[in-house]
Amino acid sequence: QVQLVESGGGLVQAGGSLRLSCAASGRTFSKYTMGWFRQTPGKEREFVTAISWSGGNTYYADSVKGRFTISRDNAKNTVYLQMNSLKPEDTAVYYCAGGAVLMPYYTRYSVYDYWGQGTQVTVSS
Repeated sequence: QVQLVESGGGLVQAGGSLRLSCAASGRTFSKYTMGWFRQTPGKEREFVTAISWSGGNTYYADSVKGRFTISRDNAKNTVYLQMNSLKPEDTAVYYCAGGAVLMPYYTRYSVYDYWGQGTQVTVSS
């Protein structure tokens, strides 16, 4: 069993930056693909980015490519999401997810086994 706890959300002006963290419990964290998804009211959960268990492979949605960076520290059981050049359309609840996900399926929220409670990111114009 793995528990995920996100932190770092908040209110920021357009063009600003935020860094989200996701702390995981459990000894199997380093074996899992980790991802970030986001969701706004009335919409389906949207893939943002994912990172392989080793950190050697990263994947991004086109909408965040070049602005967001995912990283992980397996020694600290933590995954990070650095968000730069934020836009109002980035406003959402951001969720950390983890699981034994095969990389062709990393964009699908249904294949992740573990989820955090979410953290709100609000970007004002």
